[in-house]
Amino acid sequence: MRTALSILYRAAEILGAVALALIAVLIVTQVASRLFGRMVPGADELAGYCMAASFFLMLGPALRRGAHIRVGVLVERLRGGARRAMELLCLAFATALSGYFAWYWLRMTSDSYEFGDLSQGVLPIPLWMPQATMAAGLVVLVVALVDDLLAVLQGRPASYQNAQMQSEG
Repeated sequence: MRTALSILYRAAEILGAVALALIAVLIVTQVASRLFGRMVPGADELAGYCMAASFFLMLGPALRRGAHIRVGVLVERLRGGARRAMELLCLAFATALSGYFAWYWLRMTSDSYEFGDLSQGVLPIPLWMPQATMAAGLVVLVVALVDDLLAVLQGRPASYQNAQMQSEG
């Protein structure tokens, strides 16, 4: 199971990086085409979709690496059972909230697909495509949160705590 989860997190990370690279390609192509008096139709729109895809796909891997901005002022002052209880409470709340967003984003993506919604920009892009990358990122985040919640329930540190200990040590 750990191998499958590692592959999932790595795949989301790679896809997020590919989306970032596509932004760079679109920008360079747009700049180069302007030198020749041309334009790439919809480049701004596509770059925006790639930015959203990159952001959402990187949510789960960033959590696992301890790269999320966390407000640990209270949690870091607690010790023992109180700290564990607060970590569990925070992880449970984050899992529930992220699960709620993922569920409704998946529903919206499904509706966009069923209704054939198209973007309003220069290129008529089916909206379910960029929405699906965002939904996938939210699902990976929920999986990562559940993974950490189960770890803390079993008495192990969360992934972001392991990452923090490794960076400090």
